[in-house]
Amino acid sequence: MNKNHVVVWIDHREAHVLFFEGANEFIGSNTTHTHLHHKANEIGSGNAPEDRKFFDAVVISVADINEVLLVGPGSGKNDFVKYVREHYPALAKRIVGSETVDHPTDPQVVAYAKKYFARIDSGKFAHT
Repeated sequence: MNKNHVVVWIDHREAHVLFFEGANEFIGSNTTHTHLHHKANEIGSGNAPEDRKFFDAVVISVADINEVLLVGPGSGKNDFVKYVREHYPALAKRIVGSETVDHPTDPQVVAYAKKYFARIDSGKFAHT
């Protein structure tokens, strides 16, 4: 397995941890929330609650990787980045990007990530 790069497609319900070599991982959340929207005159932000066990499982799966690219729709990846910054600052420094993509297949995510990391490795753009 290549310990240099990994791409994680993540939303609030699931994560696909995709290695360029070796076995990939699927991590599911136990949350029952689907799409949430804030409604006027109601308590709460309208955002899915943080699922610490889910986020921790993703952290464990990428703990020994040098560079992590996060992709996914909506705010799930952003919530994960916030969680990692607060609870795992060493890992947060290894997140090289957070890109919005909808629901591609796993091979499409890996192809996207290979191009992304090739650009980073060639020095064409800096880490985010």
